[in-house]
Amino acid sequence: MTKITPIENIRNVGVMAHIDAGKTTVTERILFFTGKRHKLGEVHDGEAAMDWMIQEQERGITITSAATTTFWRDHRINIIDTPGHVDFTAEVERSLRVLDGTIALFCAVGGVQPQAETVWRQAEKYRVPRIAFVNKMDRTGADFERVVEEIRAELGANAVPVVIPIGAESNFQGVIDLVDHKAIYYDDEPGGGASIREEDVPEEMKDVVRDAEERMIEMISEQDDKLMEKFIEGVMPTRAELVRAIRKATIAGRFIPVLCGSAFKNKGVRRLLDAVVDYLPSPTDLPPVIGTCTETDLELLRRPQDAAPLAALAFKVQSDKHMGKLTYVRVYSGVLEAGAHVYNSTRDKMQRVGRLFEMHANDREAVDALKAGHVGAVVGLADTRTGDTICTHEHPIILESIEFPAPVIGVSVAPASRDDRDKLAKALHRLAEEDPTFIVKSDAETGEVVISGMGELHLEIIVDRLRREFGVGVISDRPQVAYRETILGSVDHEYRHVKQTGGRGQYAHMKFRIEPTEPGAGFTFEDTITGGKITREYLNAIERGIIDEMAEGPYAGVPMVDIKVTIVDGSMHEVDSSEQAFRACGKLGFREACRKAGLELLEPLMSVEVTAPESYTGAVTGSLCSKRGRIQGMDTKAGASVLQGFVPLAEMFGYASELRNITSGRGNFTMHFEHYQAVPFSIAEDIVVKLREDRKNK
Repeated sequence: MTKITPIENIRNVGVMAHIDAGKTTVTERILFFTGKRHKLGEVHDGEAAMDWMIQEQERGITITSAATTTFWRDHRINIIDTPGHVDFTAEVERSLRVLDGTIALFCAVGGVQPQAETVWRQAEKYRVPRIAFVNKMDRTGADFERVVEEIRAELGANAVPVVIPIGAESNFQGVIDLVDHKAIYYDDEPGGGASIREEDVPEEMKDVVRDAEERMIEMISEQDDKLMEKFIEGVMPTRAELVRAIRKATIAGRFIPVLCGSAFKNKGVRRLLDAVVDYLPSPTDLPPVIGTCTETDLELLRRPQDAAPLAALAFKVQSDKHMGKLTYVRVYSGVLEAGAHVYNSTRDKMQRVGRLFEMHANDREAVDALKAGHVGAVVGLADTRTGDTICTHEHPIILESIEFPAPVIGVSVAPASRDDRDKLAKALHRLAEEDPTFIVKSDAETGEVVISGMGELHLEIIVDRLRREFGVGVISDRPQVAYRETILGSVDHEYRHVKQTGGRGQYAHMKFRIEPTEPGAGFTFEDTITGGKITREYLNAIERGIIDEMAEGPYAGVPMVDIKVTIVDGSMHEVDSSEQAFRACGKLGFREACRKAGLELLEPLMSVEVTAPESYTGAVTGSLCSKRGRIQGMDTKAGASVLQGFVPLAEMFGYASELRNITSGRGNFTMHFEHYQAVPFSIAEDIVVKLREDRKNK
């Protein structure tokens, strides 16, 4: 029987961080201490409950976000453990879209690392309240105060410790709780930390604790007028007043409570659970979700109430070999019931809900309904995709969808035998449904299939899943960079499309301007036509023709980006004009104008951070510079050099092996997509020739 929890006691939280900061370990400890698991599973042993995929267990990394439900202090906590590797950033993006709060994890040695900053910015985009947890306080080089300062300086956050550590590195014994003014010690038996004892603040730490408490109260008083009055008068606020003020400011995004511990040693996790309950919001603490009416485009609000009309967002699709297609949903309002007929407003389709589940990684528990504020999985929504809205036909609404980055790397795949051909097509279709950053394109003439993703590891995992999970024999080529092209300057152009072949002819005429836009702006189409010289129907046909041409640009045959087109004039023929004629006019006229404006090739630029012992700094710098890299900064953390720079993706293939060789296996690196930049002309010409030859040979 599912435990019934008031919506005020629900917490939908995620765990996010840089790779290897300890997200899965923290989640495993949460499950253990809340009684969800009775045995601790370790990542390095391949036994973590949240890392259920074979590839996750083998590699010791999280690939897919896993959801689970547990209980603490009569509160229901729905937890999503997200990946730290940038190749799987879509998992973080879609999780943050549906979460009410998140635990931002930082390594006590590494501090604010690149992917930690990326996911922090993602959380800011969705205005998700955060608490911070500095993990691995038992590691050599751990420095709590330095990490807190980095959070303030590099992330611009109002980070304030609500606990401070007792000792550090091998001497890390516990924490001082500044809100409760008590010392919490953890046992140091092998695999210890499970039992705790509370004592008064040790004499030798009283001055440090007093300063930390005063700073905490001062910082929180700035967010609360009543506490400010007490602070000025020198009156100590009560625990309830402090918790209430911290909670209010955290939900508003003005305050980041910082905790610390060592999840692997079971230290600090229960205090973290208390902080989740005390400081992170329930669904009722947040503003109503905003959507638009499907019929009028007017803004609609849905409050987190069971009695309100149903509004749910599908944030993840997963293939399950036993259940078929599982659709993960967050219910914002109303109740989603098993067996009910629901309306997918995004795709204008009625669908029937089969079975409903609460998820625990890849295990599941059947339930009769998912209420407002709940996260669960649905079987039966065959036509639903990530980002779709589920509601009722009587109260249609479309919630804001989820934005995903475009793939930057591709690889061609082919079936190993004729028998594998159909299996490959079905498997790729199912994987593309699961992952919005995984794109499949096939060439009708050559039969070649190109899969695109966020990085080498992303595609490597995809190919591995094809072979093991779907049993498809597949041959893959080496990865290819996803190049783009754009125009160099602005051009005014006129194009007249006239064809007379007997009978009805084709006539279309337009005057237009093309101009480059800011990197990442995409394609913009506008018109300043007056007097009905070109009807709206034909303007839409021009836009479709331009989009057709942008799919394979005139320079290198790769997609075009960052262009604005403005139609300023034109004319129609009452007999010979048609949508087909104007579509051809848009396509051919745009191609001519692009050649006139000049074209350039663009390539993905990656932000790269390399960590290696200081003695290898020269070798690492030399290797990055030889790859057309630009070194942006150099730092030292815990006795190791940290180099930041920008390097074109085309130069980074196989860099993991190269770095291992030049640093005797002691270096590691992370990289993520920054933006597209122009390829130097001398290199671009060679790339364009190769791209043309590849297309000719296919």
